[in-house]
Amino acid sequence: QVHLVESGGGLVQAGGSLRLSCAASGRTFSIDTMGWFRQGPGKEREFVVAIEWIGGSTYYSDSVKGRFTISRDNAKNTVYLQMNSLKPEDTAVYYCAAWRLPRATLTERSVDYWGQGTQVTVSS
Repeated sequence: QVHLVESGGGLVQAGGSLRLSCAASGRTFSIDTMGWFRQGPGKEREFVVAIEWIGGSTYYSDSVKGRFTISRDNAKNTVYLQMNSLKPEDTAVYYCAAWRLPRATLTERSVDYWGQGTQVTVSS
């Protein structure tokens, strides 16, 4: 079993920055990929970004590419999401996610482990 704990959410003005963290515990050796989904008010959960543990390949949604950066610290079993140039439309609950196996597509249904979620609010 894998347990994901998120931190770093909060309130920020448009144009500001936040850094989210997601620490994995338990059977972390079984994780192939980690990343983030988000769900804004009145919207469906959507993929944001992911990173492969071993090779470090990254995958970004078009809406955040160039503004968000994902990274990982293997020693700490932690992934980070640096969010810059935040916009009001980035307001959402951000959920850390982990996959046990490589996936052709990183969909919500394919996620093996979920974090509890952390609120990010961007004011205009």
